[in-house]
Amino acid sequence: MKKSYRNLSYKELEAERAKLRKQMIDLRLQKVLGHLDNPMLLRTTRRDIARLNTRIHAVDIGIAKSSDK
Repeated sequence: MKKSYRNLSYKELEAERAKLRKQMIDLRLQKVLGHLDNPMLLRTTRRDIARLNTRIHAVDIGIAKSSDK
C-alpha cells in the first residue's frame, strides 16, 4: 500500500527519509545474514524512499508547497 506524504512538513519528510534509509540498511544486513522474513520489504522501502525524495525535490524547486522549509 502506498503511503501519502503530501500532508507532511519539510522537516517531517526529511526525518521520515532518514528513518527509511536506516531501515533499508538494516534490511540489507538481514538479507546478507539470511534472516530476512519478508523480502518484499526491500522493494517497498526503496520505493518509499524514492517517493520521499521526489516530494522533497518538488518542495525544493517550488512545485509543491510545504508548511515549513
